[in-house]
Formats: sequence, structure tokens, C-alpha cells
Amino acid sequence: MHHLLYTLICTFSFPLFVITCTNLSWSALQSGASVLDAVETGCARCEADQCNGSVGFGGSPDESGETTLDAMIMNGDTMEAGAVADLRRIKNAIGVARAVMEHTDHTLLVGESASVFAENMGFIAEDLTTNKSVNILSEWLKGNCQPNYRKNVLPDPSASCGPYKPRATARRNKRAQGANERSHDTIGMVALDRDGHMAAGTSTNGLTHKVPGRVGDSPIVGAGAFVDSSAGGAAATGDGDIMMRLLPSYLAVELMRAGADPSAACKTAISRIKRHYSGFFGAIICANTTGHYGAACNKVPGFSQFHFMVSNSESESPLMEYVDCL
Repeated sequence: MHHLLYTLICTFSFPLFVITCTNLSWSALQSGASVLDAVETGCARCEADQCNGSVGFGGSPDESGETTLDAMIMNGDTMEAGAVADLRRIKNAIGVARAVMEHTDHTLLVGESASVFAENMGFIAEDLTTNKSVNILSEWLKGNCQPNYRKNVLPDPSASCGPYKPRATARRNKRAQGANERSHDTIGMVALDRDGHMAAGTSTNGLTHKVPGRVGDSPIVGAGAFVDSSAGGAAATGDGDIMMRLLPSYLAVELMRAGADPSAACKTAISRIKRHYSGFFGAIICANTTGHYGAACNKVPGFSQFHFMVSNSESESPLMEYVDCL
């Protein structure tokens, strides 16, 4: 079965940072590279370029000042996937994720063990800290560790740093800070070639000032991304702690499998999350097996439109598109 369209769609809240990444992926796809190669190439370039500070080394330090990486890649033909989370010392997280898929029977490796695996596979270990990430930590400590992601603990996390202990009587406190799309973001890609092969991938350094060990939606199959060459693919960005609870990428693909067009599938996936968490920051892209695509986002203060990049055989070069948030 031949398709008229090559399609590559890339999600990122600030796509000016990923035009080069999208160009590289598109060029690879047009030159005959596999969809997996195209996705890996684009995500790896974004990692190396430290896109917006929220992908790759030297950004989004956790409470201890360490940058750790999450990534995932998925083959829509075989449903194989590989992912890493809380990866340390290795810059090419998407490459390690693909190594997990191709050189193990596992799907997800985490933490120090993932880093050791990467080194064994030939990836170079190096410090992911930069002057920027050190300064981010320093300013955060000077400001009494604000904002942070603790709740129902002592001392009061809204006024001081830890170490924290649980309150004797837990109270259902809502985190004080509002959505901040600049504090966490993900590059996500969905690729389709003319023969109907599909792949998807994600990469991020997570949430700034996260609790050490935190893993978001990006490396979780069905949450950060999902793809099935018989139905379509999707990738998400935003508040992963919330979004991963409702598997929006999996939901969107299943909706496309049932006949929904990509825009409708994206909107339904976002609406499903919004039903439970009206103020969450997040967006999703969707592409079906014919190369048609769509996107949706949740409207919050300061975030009313979502921009994303698209390349296909009609445009021949990456185009920036946008949708108004719900």
C-alpha cells in the first residue's frame, strides 16, 4: 500500500528551536532513511542543541542541581519501543532509548542502571551540568527553593527548603504556582513514510526543580507518545505528571483507529484530561495513516495557542502551524 504523503509532525511549545531538527528529520526521510532513523535524528539534534533548555544537557536541573534525561522511541510496525528515564551522564538519550529497543527485550530502563547500560553500548559518559544549570540552582536556593513540587510536608514548602518530612495529618494542598510552559517541555515527533511505516519519539530533560527521581510522561508508552502503523501516531508535551495519568497519546491513536480525524482525536484526548484537571498545561499532535494531521492544547493564562512543525510532500519544507487552545 503506497501513500501519497510523507509526513513528519513535531510538537514543541517553541518551534523556532526545532526548525533545524525538523529539517534534518525531513531530509533523512526524503533520502530514504527509515522512519525510526528520521525520528532519532531530529530528537538527537534537539538534544545536542539544548532546545529551549528543556531538552538535552544543562537544563531543567532537579532539586539537587542535576540534569537527567527521559526519552522514548517506538516502531509503529512492530509495536516495539525503547525508553530511558532519569538517565545520567549521557547526552544522547534518544539514542540510548533506541538501543534499549534494539538490544534488549525490555522497554524501559531507568536511573543509574540505564546509564551503565548506555556506557556498555558505547555511549560516552560526560557531565550534563553547565554554568546555566548551576546558576538556575543557585538562584532557586537563594529564593527559598521556590517554586517546588512538594506538598503536605514540613517545613512549609511554600516558604523554605527541605529536607522535608510528611505532615502528621496530611492535608490536600494544591500546588501554589500556576502553569508555566517554559519550565517543562518535550520534543515529540511522529513520522510516516510513503510505504505506510510509522514511528514516534520523544526527548526531554523534564521539569525544572523536580524531586530527584521524578519521571514524567515522555518515556512512558501511550503517554508521551504512541504509534501504530495501522492507525496513526501521537505525541504530547506539557505537564507530564498530570498527562501521563490519562495516556493521551494512546487514546488519540485509538480514536483515529475508530475513524476520528486527527484534529478530533487530539481534541478529545485533551478534553479527557481537562475534565479532571482544568488548569493543566499541555498539548498533543496527531497524524493518521494517510498523512493527515492535527493538534490540540488546553488554554491556560499565557498559553492560548500551540505551535507545531509539519513537513510533508505538499510543503516540501517544514511549516510552522498553530491551533487555538480549548
